[in-house]
Amino acid sequence: MSSSASNSKLEIDESLYSRQLYVLGVDAMKKMSASNVLIVGLKGLGCEIAKNVILAGVKSVSLYDPAKVEIADLSSQFFLHEEDIGKPRATVSAPRLAELNQYVPVTVVEKELSAEDIAAYKCVVVTDIALEKKLEISFAARKHNVCFISTETRGLFGYAFNDFGEQFVVEDPTGEEPLSGMIANIEQSAEGIVTCLDETRHGLEDGQLVTFNEVQGMSELNGCEPRKVKVLGPYTFSIGDTTGLSAYIRGGLFQQVKTPVTLSFDSFEKALENPEFVISDFAKFDRPAQLHVGFQALHKFAQAHEGKLPRPGNKEDAAEVLRLANEINDKWAQKCELDAELLEKLAFQATGDLAPMVAVFGGMVAQEVLKACSAKFSPIKNFLYFDALECLPIGFTPSEEDLAPRGTR
Repeated sequence: MSSSASNSKLEIDESLYSRQLYVLGVDAMKKMSASNVLIVGLKGLGCEIAKNVILAGVKSVSLYDPAKVEIADLSSQFFLHEEDIGKPRATVSAPRLAELNQYVPVTVVEKELSAEDIAAYKCVVVTDIALEKKLEISFAARKHNVCFISTETRGLFGYAFNDFGEQFVVEDPTGEEPLSGMIANIEQSAEGIVTCLDETRHGLEDGQLVTFNEVQGMSELNGCEPRKVKVLGPYTFSIGDTTGLSAYIRGGLFQQVKTPVTLSFDSFEKALENPEFVISDFAKFDRPAQLHVGFQALHKFAQAHEGKLPRPGNKEDAAEVLRLANEINDKWAQKCELDAELLEKLAFQATGDLAPMVAVFGGMVAQEVLKACSAKFSPIKNFLYFDALECLPIGFTPSEEDLAPRGTR
C-alpha cells in the first residue's frame, strides 16, 4: 500500500489536536501520524525534544541512550529522579514520556544503532554524543533518505543543524492562507501590469504564482494556468505578455497559487567543512563561524580526554580548547578571526546543562522534526548557532571554585 493511501485512512483525534490541526491542517497531521522518529541522547535537551514531539502526535518515538543517569542530569532532565542514578537514561525516561500521549508508542532501542535501524525512521535527532558517532549516523540517514538533525547546548551556547536530503519537498513553505485581492486594471501589454483596487497592497513577492477569476473583458485569464508574478510596487505587479488577450473591461480577483518548493541540503560532513549559517542575531554577525570552530574544538578535547569535556572555570582546559580551535581554524577554508574570550567562556560552560537553554532548543528542534515529518513550513537550512551571554552579570568572572560541581541537582 502506498504511503498516501495509508495516510488517507489515518484518523486524527480532533479534540486532542484541535489547535495543531488549525495551524498544520489535516494533511500535514496525517503525514506526522505516519512518521517514526528516533531521538539519540536523553539528557535535558533530548528529553525536551522527545516531550514536544510526543505531544505533537507522530506515529512513534524511539529513544537511544544507554548511558547511566548521573546527579548532574537532574538539573535539566525533568523525568529523572534521584533513585534513577546509575540506571540507563532511555530506560527510565521512556515510561514517563509515554504517559504524555496515549496515541504515540515510546520504545527504547537497546542494541547498538546500525544503518539498517536508521532506515526505519522518517527523522533522526542526535544530541549529546561524540562527533564521530554523529557523522556515522548522518551517513546512514542520508543513504536511506532519512531526515537528520544534530543539536547541542553547552551552557549558554547552542546550535541546531538540518540535513533533510538532496531533494526535500516543502509542500507549503509559509503555512499562510493564499493571498487574494480585487483588481482595478490589467494592461494589454508585454508586461501585463495588474493594478489592485483602491490602492490595496497585494502582498505578493517576485516568483510567486497567481490565477484569476471574475475578470470581465480579458476573460482568458479566468481559471488560467498560474502566471509568475514580478512585483512592480505595493499596488502593482506584472504577469507577463497579455497582448494576445482580449481588452480588459472591469472587475476580477487574483488568487495566489501555492506550489511545492524543493530544497537541497548539504550532508553533515560537508556542512562541517563548508557551512552556511542562519543568523539568529545580526548584532553578533561574526559569532556563528567562531562557535562553529569552538564546538568542533570541544569534541576534539573530549576525544583526547576519554569523552570528558573541559572542567568548569579551568584555565588550563580552556587554553587547550583555544589551541585546538586555532588548529581547526588554520586548516579551514573559511578561516575566521577567533575571539579568545568567547572561546574561553564556551570552554568554561561546556558541561553546563541549563533548563532554559534546553527548553529553547528543545522547542525549536521539535519544530524542525515536525517540518521534516509534515513537509510544511521552511526548515532551518544548514547551521543555526545561538548564545545568551547577555544573561551573565557584567564584569563578573567566576573562579573554578565557584563553578565546581556541588553534587546536587
